[in-house]
Amino acid sequence: MTLPFTIEAHAGTARRARIHTAHGDVETPAFMPVGTAGTVKAVPQETLEDLGARIILGNTYHLYLRPGHELVRNMGGLHKFMSWNHALLTDSGGFQVFSLSELRKVSEEGVSFRSHLDGTSHLFTPERSMEIQIALGADIIMAFDECTEHPASRERARASMEMTLRWARRSKEYFAAHRHENPWSRQSEENPRLPDSPALFGIVQGGMYTDLRRESAERTVELDFSGYAIGGLSVGESRAKTMEMIATALEVLPKDKPRYVMGVGYPEEIVQYAAMGVDMMDCVLPTRAARHGLLFTSAGRINIKNARYAQDQGPADPRCGCRVCSRYTRAYLRHLFVSAEPLAAVLNTMHNLAFYLDTMRSVRHAITLGDLSGVLSGSVSLA
Repeated sequence: MTLPFTIEAHAGTARRARIHTAHGDVETPAFMPVGTAGTVKAVPQETLEDLGARIILGNTYHLYLRPGHELVRNMGGLHKFMSWNHALLTDSGGFQVFSLSELRKVSEEGVSFRSHLDGTSHLFTPERSMEIQIALGADIIMAFDECTEHPASRERARASMEMTLRWARRSKEYFAAHRHENPWSRQSEENPRLPDSPALFGIVQGGMYTDLRRESAERTVELDFSGYAIGGLSVGESRAKTMEMIATALEVLPKDKPRYVMGVGYPEEIVQYAAMGVDMMDCVLPTRAARHGLLFTSAGRINIKNARYAQDQGPADPRCGCRVCSRYTRAYLRHLFVSAEPLAAVLNTMHNLAFYLDTMRSVRHAITLGDLSGVLSGSVSLA
């Protein structure tokens, strides 16, 4: 059940590493674009490859509802279904059913909920989440957890943490018995150095309480997963609190396994988290912001729909070498957006993803050189 993970360089607490999956290597620290329904919105797979993405996310909740995990399994798994030959990670569905609020009910068994599509009733249990994720065939799958809301009392945070730990044990037990049922499982003799089944990550919860975070990390590590995620963040807390919770968990999580912070963040944040020793991060921010006209640049964020860009002949970011900045002007990008042209979402998303992925490329290079001070201070371009 182990996931080959090779650390290649350090710069303080940051580390440059490589995750070896059955669908290719992933260089870390890595930002993972979010492909909710088997697609990173507005960009085709060949564009993601050109941008340098080597791992993307699929969403268990959405793919379960449409087109259905059995259909995906019958199509050869999510890799083949969406024509993506690199690594895939699926979430457990826990955060999505958490966000349904009025449409869900949590019990020891799992979470019953109504589909946001047609109102039909469904039940996610740890076992069901594992079954769906194994059918989808991701390289990395996540234990089923309860995402604690914010704010939450200490009593509520502890109860949620304990539930997550019980669900983690059940997730691991089901996974151990069924992990080879994924669509791409191969005989180990083909390449004994690569996994022949998905890897399972545990998730640290505990709300915004330092002692609960530490306890959750310690007890999750005792269950011995292939990697560890820090969940329940970016739910309304301050950035300082986010960093405190991450730092607390990192003190406990093994240094020889991948460490993943879920659902973060702005470019300057992911640089900070990488410097702290985080290996993997994901967020819908670059793609969602792009569809609303917000672009990330080396000079800060710009809202491309502003009138000031109507006759601006410069690129979105003069220091960015992506295909969008190499060819199109701010004036044209603004025209597309205010005209509601579909191409606006495509080009904006391409640029934002390029900025995020290039940011991580700069961080990895800085770690190799042994000095992150430039990228942390902003004196070195992040794109």
